[in-house]
Amino acid sequence: MGRISEASIQQVFDRIDAVTVVEDYLRLEKKSGQYWGRCPFHAGGQEKTPSFKVDPDKKLFYCFGCQKGGSVINFIMEMDKLSYPEAIEAMAKRFSVPLVYEQGAAPENGEREARREALADLYRRVTASFHHILMKTPGGEAAKRYVLDRGISVPVIEQFRLGFAPADRYWLFGFLSGKGGFSGDFLASSGLFSSRYPKTAFFSNRLMFPIADKGGQITAFGGRILEGEGPKYINSQESDLFKKGRTLFALDIALPEIRNTREVYLAEGYMDVIALHQAGVANAVAPLGTAFTGDQAKLLRRWAEKVNLMLDSDEAGQNAAIKAILSCRKNGLDCTVVSFRDFFKGEAEIPKDPAEILHKFGAETLKKSARCCILDLTYVISRGMALKEEKSQAVAFLFPYLDALDSEVTRDVSIGIIADAFGVERGAVLDDYRALSRSSSGVSKQAEPAAGTEKPPFHPADEIYLLAAVFVNPGFFKALRSGLALEDLEDRHARELYIFLEEWYRRSGGEVQAGTAGELLEAVPGGDVRNFIMRQGALGAFAHPEKLLADGMRRVRSKVLERKRRAIIRELRNPSLEAVMQGDLLAEKIHIDTELTKLKEEPVLVVSGSSRQNS
Repeated sequence: MGRISEASIQQVFDRIDAVTVVEDYLRLEKKSGQYWGRCPFHAGGQEKTPSFKVDPDKKLFYCFGCQKGGSVINFIMEMDKLSYPEAIEAMAKRFSVPLVYEQGAAPENGEREARREALADLYRRVTASFHHILMKTPGGEAAKRYVLDRGISVPVIEQFRLGFAPADRYWLFGFLSGKGGFSGDFLASSGLFSSRYPKTAFFSNRLMFPIADKGGQITAFGGRILEGEGPKYINSQESDLFKKGRTLFALDIALPEIRNTREVYLAEGYMDVIALHQAGVANAVAPLGTAFTGDQAKLLRRWAEKVNLMLDSDEAGQNAAIKAILSCRKNGLDCTVVSFRDFFKGEAEIPKDPAEILHKFGAETLKKSARCCILDLTYVISRGMALKEEKSQAVAFLFPYLDALDSEVTRDVSIGIIADAFGVERGAVLDDYRALSRSSSGVSKQAEPAAGTEKPPFHPADEIYLLAAVFVNPGFFKALRSGLALEDLEDRHARELYIFLEEWYRRSGGEVQAGTAGELLEAVPGGDVRNFIMRQGALGAFAHPEKLLADGMRRVRSKVLERKRRAIIRELRNPSLEAVMQGDLLAEKIHIDTELTKLKEEPVLVVSGSSRQNS
């Protein structure tokens, strides 16, 4: 199988906007010309102070907390679990770069990518067809009336691309295989049809909710039955495009407001989310008929700091709220719970969910009710008190919440609040919590790491520092190689870096382009040296490469000459040395002494790097 051509890879690096790519996954803030965010790789993305830095010029990232760093391609590989070719292909698609493969062959995953593209095209067409049926045909009139009667306006219907699947279960196959031009085998494997009866549509006589990824590409459907027998809601089966536990309904629509407010409202169902958006709560999303998962919490943690739970007020909804609170806290998200009971105090009947509030009370009331929030700890305490258990068991009900907290200070404060709420001593709550923690884990939560297990610090030699500066500013390698040879370097790691740079130089002719530093770092194995390069580059230690190169080459050259000088002196001490050889060695020593004196008195003359050295 062919591989992506080097020229195509370089075009992708040239076109990539590093900040735009990273902001698809986490919120960045610009400070002093640099972009910072909360690292998504360590501590589950729970850090409070941003330690993750993006360099838009060199298209690199680095975290000062976990020392993970690399090019923006590395970032995509880590976040989406892609291979290097897959990440290149994803970025080529994102930034409209046509790829050329060596010998004109497609990559190993080309067939899978082509299938994903075909599925995406199919789902776009089906979405448009269902929407047309809902809005423009008599067959969709009843479903359209249902949505309008629930208080949803036409603009919101269009925003969410709602549709209607006809009752005729054979219509869709005939339409797609006829006018659509899709093959029967492809349609049978699309997830839109029954596995046993390939021409029978999976969705029929249902109000359709397109499910999209964060970029707005339709990946699946949810369907609500309006009349007849069957489950109230059904979702598409999982596929290459769709993983239920890693997807949130309306994330693509809500993402701009989530980024703006750093908050998200989590509702229970499709209609609840649409109702909230109708009411102006534009940062609302929902899981897909399942409990709120850790993967979904991690997904939101990229952009949000707090989740406001707006789940159903019935028993099932209250239990789901507890699970959602734990998922939020375990993944570093603050959490509150919207209290319908408090807001609608005095009403004869407490509404169950946002969709019912919109239907019965209107958009303004729904928007106001969304602000009636209580702290998640207050909610969990109320649930514990509602249990008909002994006080010790009721208090223990809250221990999973304490486990989920990511801060010892927050945990300590919470223990005090719990003790006050139940009228017990704080020390008693703490003792029971510690005892339960020890019995469940077998070790104390405060256990210290064994002495002597820490990795010794990395102390780079001058040679490493010099090569690291050139790695980040590769335009200066031409000057380096004219003044130092590979054999002049003693440090093994420095020699490896020199070889990487030499191979790049011969391959590219020394031409520095956007992303060259990132491309070079791709070739360096992970470890202390790579981490050192990334960290120093992120700190701006190589901001003045001309001086660094001059000083570094002077120091390394001096060490080379000193080694030669010491070797000559050892030979001169040999009593059996011939007179002619002795004279030659003395002459060489004098020459070395002269060179060392020059190096001490003036810097090595360094030819400047290319005009794009900092690319």
